[in-house]
Amino acid sequence: MNSNARWPDRATHRRVWALAWPMMLSNITVPLLGLVDTAVIGHLPDPHHLGAVAVGSMIFSILYWAFGFLRMGTTGMVAQACGRNDSERIRTLLGQSLVLGAGIGLVILLLRTPLTALALQLMEPEPLVLASAAEYTAIRAFGAPAVLCNFALLGWFVGNQNTRIALILLTSTNLLNMLLDLLFVFGFGMAADGVALATVCAEYFSLALGLWFCRRLLGKMPGHWAWQQLRRLSDYRELISVNRYLFVRTLLLLMTFAFFTAQGAQQGTTILSANAVLLNFLLLISNALDGFAHATEALTGKVLGQRRRQGFYQVLICATLWSAVSAVLLTLAFWLGGEPIIYLLTDIPDVREAAVRYLPWIILLPLIGTWSFLLDGIFIGTTQVKVMQNTMLVSVLLVFMPVWWLSQSLGNHGLWLAFMSLFAARGLSGAWVFWRLNRRDAWFEDRR
Repeated sequence: MNSNARWPDRATHRRVWALAWPMMLSNITVPLLGLVDTAVIGHLPDPHHLGAVAVGSMIFSILYWAFGFLRMGTTGMVAQACGRNDSERIRTLLGQSLVLGAGIGLVILLLRTPLTALALQLMEPEPLVLASAAEYTAIRAFGAPAVLCNFALLGWFVGNQNTRIALILLTSTNLLNMLLDLLFVFGFGMAADGVALATVCAEYFSLALGLWFCRRLLGKMPGHWAWQQLRRLSDYRELISVNRYLFVRTLLLLMTFAFFTAQGAQQGTTILSANAVLLNFLLLISNALDGFAHATEALTGKVLGQRRRQGFYQVLICATLWSAVSAVLLTLAFWLGGEPIIYLLTDIPDVREAAVRYLPWIILLPLIGTWSFLLDGIFIGTTQVKVMQNTMLVSVLLVFMPVWWLSQSLGNHGLWLAFMSLFAARGLSGAWVFWRLNRRDAWFEDRR
């Protein structure tokens, strides 16, 4: 950290919390939706429905989150434009991100049959799980254009320091999804296909609501649309340059999640279903801690655009402090309440027993993973995204895979050990890169 950095004042703490708490609450609704999906399907008599949702949702995590750069890249660039008071650039980035999101989504929709068939073949679930997962994926694919445009909208709102709209958007959308889950599964007698249909309906609702909020904000913003910059491919160069590294980084991460799910599936439906329950906990933890990462993205990007070094380091100190406090509280929460929550999510005895057996890995996760989440926020806000790609390559290829290979005799414990090693490696390698960048004051270099 810069030796001249001052301890953050109350105003800095307020700014961080003003951006973080809406994102923490809205992010938590995403894994809470997964918990509702798990609870609804987990109370059906056959466990293969739960396995099907686990496999199918993982496939779409790969397909969609691989393009998470539409949120991350947009946030950092919009935040820096916001710091420069460049309203024309803010508008252009919104339009370009939406065009990219819609285009990629349509390609996924057109290629849905071969993509999902290949993914299911690679995961090799049991026959009953495979049939139900095929129904799930056939429906979920129709939400692709909406999902990727929603990524762009969320990134734009966060970059504009407007996380409260993101809270309204995600919370209302996920509440609708939960209600539709209950209606389609318990009301209409559907199973995994009902969960998929509920998700697609909610995704398009989210897009409509997000565009409505955009229209209201743009009406208060000076400037006008530069339509020629939306039509010329050459004008997308900066956005694509930033996002290509994020694409590789995110794809590596999601391939690791997919590998984890596939290895669990090979150990049987009970292990697959137990891991699905625990992965919902993992997503809950990561999304909660990402609230401070999102605040860091927006605030570091803005102070970078304003060229305020002192403000930059104050944001980093403040975000680090609150991330650490939150990690300790989450560890305590899952230590005390993890087992009761598992019993609420499923009444299948074998799945309950297996999930409780592997719960200690989730209890450790906040303390291990919070540093990688925070560092990602710093690198996104400063658009130092190439280092995110490189640290992920090191963590996956030189840590996760070797640890998994050496610990296969431990069964599912070995799989979780490799997974935790991935988060630890991301934090350590990211901290090393942060130290190197800080030594040469690289944050304020012009990298365009």
